Amino acid sequence: MIKRKILLFLSLFCFVAGFGQEKIKQSINSNWQFYKGKLSLADLENSKTVIWEDVNLPHSWNKLDVMDDQWGYYRGEGWYKKTLFVNPDWKNKSVYLYFEGSSQTTEVFINGKKVGSHIGGYTAFSFPINEFLQFENPEKGNQIVVKVDNSYNENIPPLDADFTFYGGIYRDVYLIATNDVHFDMTNYASEGIFITTPEVSSTLSKFKLEGNIENNSKLSKEIIITTKLLDKNNIEVSTLSFSLNLNPNSKTAFSQLSKPIQNPKLWSPDEPYLYKLVAVISDKKTKEQLDLFSAPIGFRWFSFSGDKGFFLNGKPTKLIGANRHQDYKDLANALPDALAEKDMQLIKDMGGNFVRIAHYPQDPSVLEACDRIGLLAMVETPEVNRITETKAFEDNSIEMQREMIRQNFNHPSVIVWANMNEVLLRPRYDEKSAERQTYYKNVAALAQKLENATREEDPTRYTMLPNHGNFDLYNSVGLTKIPMIVGWNLYYGWYDGVFSGLETFLEKHHKLLPDKPLVITEFGADADRRMRADNPQKFDKTMDYAMLYHKHYLNAIENIDYVAGGTIWNLVEFNSEGRAESWPHMNNKGIISWDRIPKDAYYFYQARLLKKPVVSIGSKNWTNRSGVLSLENESVFYQDLEVFSNEKEVTLKINGQSLGSQKIKEGSTIFKVPFKNGNNFVEAFSTSNESVKDFASIHFTIYAPNLNSTKYPFENIRVNLGDQRQYTDELTQQNWLPEKAYTKGSWGYVGGEIYKMSGNPLIPYGTNKLIKGTENDPIYQTQREGIEAFKFDVPDGKYELTLYFAELISGNTREALAYNLTEKNQKEEKAFRVFDVLVNEQLFLENFGNNNYLEPEKAVDIKTTIFVKDGKGIQVDFKQKTGKTILNGIELKRIF
Repeated sequence: MIKRKILLFLSLFCFVAGFGQEKIKQSINSNWQFYKGKLSLADLENSKTVIWEDVNLPHSWNKLDVMDDQWGYYRGEGWYKKTLFVNPDWKNKSVYLYFEGSSQTTEVFINGKKVGSHIGGYTAFSFPINEFLQFENPEKGNQIVVKVDNSYNENIPPLDADFTFYGGIYRDVYLIATNDVHFDMTNYASEGIFITTPEVSSTLSKFKLEGNIENNSKLSKEIIITTKLLDKNNIEVSTLSFSLNLNPNSKTAFSQLSKPIQNPKLWSPDEPYLYKLVAVISDKKTKEQLDLFSAPIGFRWFSFSGDKGFFLNGKPTKLIGANRHQDYKDLANALPDALAEKDMQLIKDMGGNFVRIAHYPQDPSVLEACDRIGLLAMVETPEVNRITETKAFEDNSIEMQREMIRQNFNHPSVIVWANMNEVLLRPRYDEKSAERQTYYKNVAALAQKLENATREEDPTRYTMLPNHGNFDLYNSVGLTKIPMIVGWNLYYGWYDGVFSGLETFLEKHHKLLPDKPLVITEFGADADRRMRADNPQKFDKTMDYAMLYHKHYLNAIENIDYVAGGTIWNLVEFNSEGRAESWPHMNNKGIISWDRIPKDAYYFYQARLLKKPVVSIGSKNWTNRSGVLSLENESVFYQDLEVFSNEKEVTLKINGQSLGSQKIKEGSTIFKVPFKNGNNFVEAFSTSNESVKDFASIHFTIYAPNLNSTKYPFENIRVNLGDQRQYTDELTQQNWLPEKAYTKGSWGYVGGEIYKMSGNPLIPYGTNKLIKGTENDPIYQTQREGIEAFKFDVPDGKYELTLYFAELISGNTREALAYNLTEKNQKEEKAFRVFDVLVNEQLFLENFGNNNYLEPEKAVDIKTTIFVKDGKGIQVDFKQKTGKTILNGIELKRIF
């Protein structure tokens, strides 16, 4: 047996040893030049008027402008150029130029001649380029020019969405050289071979190959196609071989079906076993190997049921995971493969088994990682929010669907193809008009055409439309009837109603569509990692409210049989340039930050989903905290600390002192922790296995109720007016306390009321407007109106006082944001206010208001120094002249 295995391995080695030069794939990412703006081909070499920037690919021109204080980002032309040095021997080969992704329309020129163009920013494309290349003078090279344009185009999806449409050649670009006889290179930039597993069980499986072979030569060819299936140890499991005659300059179809494979190892998230398929084209006469194709095969079978959910390999399996957008802090969407792969590993490390590739096909490395590590996947095309009723939009949508399916066909991780996310969110025309009804019919007609194309391309997988939570609308238009599965993006307890609305909605679907499987394709709540609240409220953007939200939704998904699964919105925070939030231009619903730092919700899912033991301290990245004692003689400040675990019981220590052990319930427990003033070291570990543990180092600032305390001498304090949350400035790590009313001996405001923006009933206080001139928008987004004074009963000494202002009423018409269905367009009355500010009875700001420094939606901070004597403390008075006085934040620092 050992000898036979050695012989098989040697045979395999000989089989693959000649693979080296059959197909050459060479990246050309380095040493490009880039120009942002409009050009003509004649301008390209005019160095006097065109200044080129040196760049490497992947590249996007929207790395910075999507996060600045100005609304909008560059959507237009970008030009790339490079000299290609092509091996002269390639003259006798077929050469292709292959783009993994370029957003969103692309035109390619080589040596001044147009090679071709592509529409769509999220799928690959390639061009045969032999006729455009010159091979005679290799040192001269070949000039390639690429024009990319991410301008809005009514005929190209996506038209409108809650994410940013970055521009650029943002994925890898390759030159590919093949022999004249090769597997199809002109089939929607796919691999040209499509693998299916027509029979799969635990005892017997088969695989099938279908595709085309190109003969680009002027001669007839007689070839042999040999296909081997290899196991994980490269041991041969199955071999297929047959001959084929090729006509000159032709494309010939072929099909191979394997013999039964006995007792195959099955692919699943728990054990993602991959076989290797290797297919080789050889010349029948000379035995020369002409081309090679390789792909993974995972033997698995699956089904969705309207009443029992999802089954994999005959076993009921709850699909739980996350959506993933492809951008990253400071990189836009131009990521190296390693970061894309890391995102998939983050889902796996969370305990997830499912990923929704939303809302567009992503880098090839994403699904390659899913195959390897065991993540089931759903992929979709970007018809988001609405459509255009034109033949061009329809054609582009169907073309994208075919591209997506063919390019990603050979991934065992893929189980669902989708399209049309929330396509009725922003319908055209007036609500009750005849045009609106016609529009709905056109949407349904396009949905049916996409469905037909998908089933034609791939009858082995399921189809899905993800809808926003208006059941009656989607059901009446017919979009719940067309796909095989309905996806619902549900936000009860966030944009809509209360948490229990989730179960009510799901029950309605199951009652009216009992045979239609469903997946909760989106659920999430904004969680600004800088903000915490003792009493979290809906839409306050705190980490604490998001935790309440996720706990409710995960329980529902796990406990309701007919829910096939759910995907969190979102794995990571992502850029949405048009958003105005506590962190402008960002969708903060990610359970991991934009720069890939996990939030509390991530640790919660680990505790609920992982099978290996885990203990994690919540908010461990909140390393600088503060609190105000209620009694002067207290020596510690008690604050709740959540610990996440899948162990039965955890023990907590602080500064070496044990706080005892507590039972874990549904993934966590909350300890009341006595923090001392200064540095604190927290340890949490499994009571039954101390090796399963976590640590946190937390600096705590304790404020005594009396600012003249000798036990806790006053140093500095920062207070956010009109706010009930704590906020941390990430740059300085300074903590801002929520406001409180003044009490003698302490600090606080006198008079006024919390400002609440009109027109958006969800926001509990303040506004979500972008405030220019600051990275700390939450400090300026809340304020106390009509404030009379702010007092600090501090001891004598020298202090630095800073007042923070922002005019939140601009007088502009503010467009309601699409994702928030309760918000309405609102015309504001322009504010006009004038007031004086006095510090310890001395005039500090005279006639301060909208005629001078207080410009709408801009941050203003003004500081001064004060010498306090005779035990008078500090009092800041606000004297109204016209309109209401305001104060957004206040900071006091002791100098000596």
